[in-house]
Amino acid sequence: MTITQADLSVFTTLESEVRSYCRSWPTVFNRAQGSRMYDEDGHEYLDFFAGAGSLNYGHNNPVLKRALLDYVQRDGVTHGMDMSTTAKRAFLESFGHTILRRRDLPYKVMFPGPTGTNAVEAALKLARKVKGRETVVSFTNAFHGMSLGSLAVTGNAFKRAGAGVPLGHATSMPFDHYLDGKTPDFLWFERLLGDRGSGLDRPAAVIVETIQGEGGVNVARAEWLRALGKLCQEHDMLLIVDDVQMGCGRTGGFFSFEEAGITPDIVTVSKSISGYGLPMSLCLFRPELDVWEPGEHNGTFRGNNPAFVTATAALNTYWADDKLEEQTSAHAQIIEAALRDTAAHHSGSAYRGRGMVWGLELSDPLHAGRAARRAFDLGLLVETSGVNDQVLKLLPPLIITTDELDEGLRTVQRAVYETA
Repeated sequence: MTITQADLSVFTTLESEVRSYCRSWPTVFNRAQGSRMYDEDGHEYLDFFAGAGSLNYGHNNPVLKRALLDYVQRDGVTHGMDMSTTAKRAFLESFGHTILRRRDLPYKVMFPGPTGTNAVEAALKLARKVKGRETVVSFTNAFHGMSLGSLAVTGNAFKRAGAGVPLGHATSMPFDHYLDGKTPDFLWFERLLGDRGSGLDRPAAVIVETIQGEGGVNVARAEWLRALGKLCQEHDMLLIVDDVQMGCGRTGGFFSFEEAGITPDIVTVSKSISGYGLPMSLCLFRPELDVWEPGEHNGTFRGNNPAFVTATAALNTYWADDKLEEQTSAHAQIIEAALRDTAAHHSGSAYRGRGMVWGLELSDPLHAGRAARRAFDLGLLVETSGVNDQVLKLLPPLIITTDELDEGLRTVQRAVYETA
């Protein structure tokens, strides 16, 4: 595809140097629908990025768009803080019936603010309040957000350095596979917990991603997650699962921890919970943990009613039965087969993932970045992840067609081959 140089002058002149994705994809996008985006010159891009997991149901999903337009047209409440509204009631009823009760999950629902890091901050704050202890244990290569509390439990040194202040009250432990199976799971963690001379203050909670998306698509085994849950119970620590990116069907089930058969004490959800890319997040927790005083934790945009509307439409459309989950499973097999073939032709490479999130790690740490740039030239949006951006990360919309998926995978393979 031939791409003319877009006029980016206003962005480079007025927008902060902190901008990121626009550097990887130097064009000006104009519209988007389903699994595709289009720039202002009419060039078409297949989207294997999906808003970093915020667009599981695709761009401008027609069912969700119709619900949103109808709501706005009738002058439905847009901003409502935490007031009771018809939109919030409809969401809570649908979420309770379609998601929680079908999975026998006991959670209360908290609206902490519009973003994933807001949900994580609420989870950390609640865990410390409930247990009366400060330390939270996280894991190597974790990513939990960019605000200070979330950064404290994030592993990436580059992101942590941006805080500008010490990040305390958190301790990092090895994630699954971090020690290449040379040490029994949780040996070090259990030893520290049992030794009063270890220097590890008794933790209030452990926070974990079942799949570390930003960390390099590192997949925790179900048995590892079950052992972690047992460890938390034995040592009176709350288990927090950060499902901001891997929730809402990304791995197959609505929650990424379903496969492991665990019930976390606290769960954070954001990104695709609104279904339409509108800001929204949830902090879910067991009823006995609901020790908040009224207004003790709040936020101006915790009542994003248009997001409630599209979230309800998404739940009612895609989660009333198992069709989406079955499609995700079928598409996962297609992705795995393509990555297996690609890895077989590139010595030293590896692939991993589950559902509709996959990573291809290449022997040359710079290869993934070259491949992502070439993919953009070929009309595909795909990002990199991992501490050195060494992993090509595939995150297509869940609603992508099989033909579109095949097209994108062929482009990934071509980009990898041409930049080897």
